[in-house]
Amino acid sequence: MTGPLADVVVVDLSRALAGPHATMMLGDLGARVVKVEVPDRGDDTRGWGPPFVGEEGVRESTYFLSANRNKESIALDLKADADRATLLELVDRADVLVENFRTGVLERLGLGVDMLLERNPRLIVLSITGFGHDGPEGGRAGYDQIAQGEAGLMSLTGSGPDDPQRVGVPIGDLLAGIYGAYGVLAALHERHTTGVGQVVRTSLLAAVTGVHAFQGTRWTVAGEVGRAQGNHHPSIAPYGLFRCRDGAIQIAVGSEVLWQRFCLAFGLDADAEGMRSNAERVAHRDQIIEAIEAAFAHLDAGPLLMQLADAGIPAGRVRTLDEVYAWEQTASQGLLVDVQHASLGTVTLPGPPLRFFDPSGDEVTRRDHQAPPVLDEHAARIRAWLDEPVVRGPEAGA
Repeated sequence: MTGPLADVVVVDLSRALAGPHATMMLGDLGARVVKVEVPDRGDDTRGWGPPFVGEEGVRESTYFLSANRNKESIALDLKADADRATLLELVDRADVLVENFRTGVLERLGLGVDMLLERNPRLIVLSITGFGHDGPEGGRAGYDQIAQGEAGLMSLTGSGPDDPQRVGVPIGDLLAGIYGAYGVLAALHERHTTGVGQVVRTSLLAAVTGVHAFQGTRWTVAGEVGRAQGNHHPSIAPYGLFRCRDGAIQIAVGSEVLWQRFCLAFGLDADAEGMRSNAERVAHRDQIIEAIEAAFAHLDAGPLLMQLADAGIPAGRVRTLDEVYAWEQTASQGLLVDVQHASLGTVTLPGPPLRFFDPSGDEVTRRDHQAPPVLDEHAARIRAWLDEPVVRGPEAGA
């Protein structure tokens, strides 16, 4: 392994998406991630589809492929004494353990957090739940769309207040994974000083609430309840999607300087009634949309975007995913990686969103990514590794 976490071992007991996304992020950074799966069926997402790819009998879920690159797989039945003993050997060698069982499940398996930390005091345990580990509803099962609704995100998404919509990806799961990985990195850093691990907890509820941003303070400070209002920003105008002759484009006029430039470029009166300030434009949004779409009505998207660029106005098109992955800019940022899969051969995956550069400016981003594993693919290699002596890193308390 290469990368900033190349000396870190992660035991991944999680399944579905929040936990696996967190461990994939750690694996992208070079950590050795051992994914522990249920024998015979594996992670739940191995059965989530269509689409499935590959030949009959060895078909793979594209959902599973999206969240499990840079991992090794071993199948263990945690209710069986021998397999539970193997897991504990993994715990002895681990820096991080990630789980997203419902509250109390680990304890019933004889793998409570207190026992794990007593066995390996350096261990960092990341635990992800749906609604939190405690509180009046702490034991609730959490699935992404339920959390999007319960945490208010769906009330902010859609064409209007009566049209709540889920975000088109499982954003609650993904955010919980991102926050979880962020917490693990902080705990690893602290362990350099203390020499001991700790428990990091997050939830889908916490993750979605954590990105309410201005919509959160809009309520907690100003007492206003945000509602869905389609493709236009509630606090900035003009900022959103506007129709032109052959489709639609998006613009973001986020300052008065940009507004003056925009009006000059498209023959609008920046000082007309209802247009003089951002607050006025927000209050008269329908009027602003009508005026801008009238100015765009005779222009196709391509030339219009060029005119906006010439005026210095942030703008863009709305791409489908095939267009995103065919875009040269996407490829230039390392957002596509080719990997060699055990049953599928060479496949292209969406790549990690981080790049690294040394002080001289040379890129040192990891390139040797591993394909998501087939079930139990690395069992022999992992068991051979467990037969070797435990080696600790150089940090304090190791």
